[in-house]
Amino acid sequence: MLTKEDEALVASDVVAAATRSPSVGTALTAVLFHVGLHALVCYRVGHRLWEADRNGLACYLQSTVSRRYSADIHPACRMGSGIYLCSAAGVVIGETAVTGNDVSILHGVTLGGSGKELGDRHPKVGNGVIFQDGATVLGNISVGHGAAVTAKAIVTKPVPPFALGSG
Repeated sequence: MLTKEDEALVASDVVAAATRSPSVGTALTAVLFHVGLHALVCYRVGHRLWEADRNGLACYLQSTVSRRYSADIHPACRMGSGIYLCSAAGVVIGETAVTGNDVSILHGVTLGGSGKELGDRHPKVGNGVIFQDGATVLGNISVGHGAAVTAKAIVTKPVPPFALGSG
């Protein structure tokens, strides 16, 4: 199911895991042992299944990844290249969420809906954003390029580029 574009995306994800994680160090270690990278690659396969209208299989893969890695990444969301998923534990990314390139997502991060909207209801994230441990961003809001959302923050309003979102 993966395309040549996906090969490039996965390669940049491997580099992100190897360079941004203090415990990984090498691309080989990331490929063999990094749980966040494994969950991200499974998301990329599920995303291609979703785009091919194989929604049942995509949701089955999502469910399996959720049980195995404790990460709930909807196969319909769109994620850029060079994503660093610290550890998959507790990560939730909703159906209409969009992330840019070079985004760092630490454990326990939620990019979810507020429960008040229908349709396009999840955050839109720019390039180079960092979500620290336990950060929660709710609703169809934007998080600008280069922004950081602090640990355990609950953000329900847009975060401007290069700003620090907390709440």
